[in-house]
Amino acid sequence: MQIKILAKAAIAFAILVGPTAMPYCLHAQAAAQDATQTEPWVSTAWLASHLHDPNLVLLQVGEASQDKAMHIPGARFVHLDDVAATSSKLSLELPTAPALRQRLQDLGISDGSRVVVYFGNDQVSASTRVWFTLQSAGLGARADLLDGGMPKWRREGRPVTDRAVAVTPGTLAPFNLQPTVVDAAFVQTHARKPGYVLIDARAAMYYDGLEESGADGHLRRGHIPSAHSLPYTDITNDDLTLKKPAELLALFRKAGVKTGDRVIAYCHIGQQGTAVLFAARAAGIDAVLYDGSFEDWTMRNLPVER
Repeated sequence: MQIKILAKAAIAFAILVGPTAMPYCLHAQAAAQDATQTEPWVSTAWLASHLHDPNLVLLQVGEASQDKAMHIPGARFVHLDDVAATSSKLSLELPTAPALRQRLQDLGISDGSRVVVYFGNDQVSASTRVWFTLQSAGLGARADLLDGGMPKWRREGRPVTDRAVAVTPGTLAPFNLQPTVVDAAFVQTHARKPGYVLIDARAAMYYDGLEESGADGHLRRGHIPSAHSLPYTDITNDDLTLKKPAELLALFRKAGVKTGDRVIAYCHIGQQGTAVLFAARAAGIDAVLYDGSFEDWTMRNLPVER
């Protein structure tokens, strides 16, 4: 309500004094969003008005070839391998805190940075994995996703470039990883406990056992016992913009999550599940990730059901 009042007042002021006052209107709306924003995303309008902020770090997730061809001005490319453990037997896993600190500094992130992550094509879950990694590093209050990513940015006719960005390494204070992940033992002991709901973020064909999933040599059909299905693709609209918090909350309610429940999300390797964590954050639900996910579960020969 406050945003609407402020925006209307700014527009009225602009009409009174003429077209030259319109920038005031735009800045007023941006300031209102800054003051009241609670969702873990920013709009394309917000980014456009903050694109030249000195503390902004803009990260494009996708393929390097696409980034070289086109990106939002000032953006730097990041691949999941850039922020994942390199010595793990699993396909995707958080690095240690010291290793992650160095990776983030290499991307130009400092203690005072405001980080915005966006997908260059349609890799929503890869972007939420990068966002999740920033949360795990304790940067959650200063890290957001761009709603709609590059597709929405381009539909609106906003500027793009192929000019590479020279990245100056950042400076981050040492940190401990936040308690954002759990392991197989935690899933086994908590999945059926009151107050916990296990969510499978994979496509329904994997949850239902129509297709195999898991570690190489350990492929299985079905899902972890007691898990509920909430496919990661459900958190976005057809144009890849994010659904509203009330819509996201309804998805969790449909999946059996009640007020006060804690969600444990998993997927194939720990990527798609971060989209469910992102949605949980927007809906005000506490959630953690089983980082090893179905790959780790099948590697351990733990039971599945269909």
